[in-house]
Amino acid sequence: MIHGIGTDICDIRRIEATFQRQGERFVHKVLTDAEVAVWQQRSARSPERGLRYLATRFSAKEAFSKAVGLGMRMPMTWRRCEIANLPSGQPVIVLHGDLKTWFEAQGLRAHVTVTDETDYAASFVVVEKD
Repeated sequence: MIHGIGTDICDIRRIEATFQRQGERFVHKVLTDAEVAVWQQRSARSPERGLRYLATRFSAKEAFSKAVGLGMRMPMTWRRCEIANLPSGQPVIVLHGDLKTWFEAQGLRAHVTVTDETDYAASFVVVEKD
């Protein structure tokens, strides 16, 4: 049974402007340590690729917060929600700490997809209840 659906469209230029103002402080606010490592690798190859990665993760976390019905309030935080990739490239949601405990106690599971184009990143999350 579907518990919730969330979607988010993010203007990559807005993420870039925030990054220009706040620098890596913004990155460390939004991304988990594992995501920061991927962001650093992608940014080293191409700063644009790093921004796209940051924007897709931002968008996916926003969509997840909508799908679970919490918004950005406890136990939902940027760094307790991680968007990882399986070896196939499929994005998956990995939760940490209180958010993971709450999510599992609700009997929920999530599915996520992310995409990006020239100026926008978009994400879609479906949360099911067992």
